[in-house]
Amino acid sequence: MKSLAELEAIKNKVKNQINMRKDEEDSTRIVVGMATCGIAAGARPVLNAMVEEVSKRALENVIVTQTGCIGMCRLEPIVEVTVPGQEKVTYVKMTAEKAAKVINDHIVNGRVCKEFTIGAAQE
Repeated sequence: MKSLAELEAIKNKVKNQINMRKDEEDSTRIVVGMATCGIAAGARPVLNAMVEEVSKRALENVIVTQTGCIGMCRLEPIVEVTVPGQEKVTYVKMTAEKAAKVINDHIVNGRVCKEFTIGAAQE
């Protein structure tokens, strides 16, 4: 750390990440399964990609959080997206690249990425 401005920038970055995790009723909620099965399957890069995309796009009312085991270990990494007034969408076998597409297509443009959903994985 070289200056007070750098410290302020770090503070703001962390504050924005914390704000992303606040629970609000009218917010879109993105939950990444981060139990040992999820982490072993690659959930950490997925969580990081989700947080980075939301932050980079300065999306408001979008909460990115984590949870324990979702219960379908063979389909990890799993991401659940809940948009107020809509059914929850469960994405499976996620990657950081798929996460960026979900943010763009589903969160920003309102189009579910059906090819990544649990329904597509069951076929």
